[in-house]
Parts: sequence; C-alpha cells; structure tokens
Amino acid sequence: MGLFWDLLQQSQLEEQKGKAESLEQRVSDLEYELDKTKDLLSRTLRLLEQRSGQDIDNDGQIG
Repeated sequence: MGLFWDLLQQSQLEEQKGKAESLEQRVSDLEYELDKTKDLLSRTLRLLEQRSGQDIDNDGQIG
C-alpha cells in the first residue's frame, strides 16, 4: 500500500508541476500580448493626435 500511495502522490506532484509551468507560460504569453497591445495603442494615439491636432490623452502634447 505504501508504494501505491507514493506513486499516487508522485503523479499528483507531477500534474501540479505541469499546471504551474503551463500557468507560467500563459502568464508570460499574456504579458507579451499586453506589451504589444500597449505599443499599438500608443502608436495609434500619437497618430490620431497628429491628424486631429488635439491633445486626446491630456498629456500636454500633441503627438
């Protein structure tokens, strides 16, 4: 019974490790996507301010 229990626990530990690694990868992917989205938003805002001539984000600058 002890060997069976050890195998069961080892299996559960491996499963949790896989989930943690998967979660870390998902978080990393989300952070990368967030950075890309923020960059696109910033470039879009600059272009929109330049074309409209208005300070849309209230930072005191146009573009």
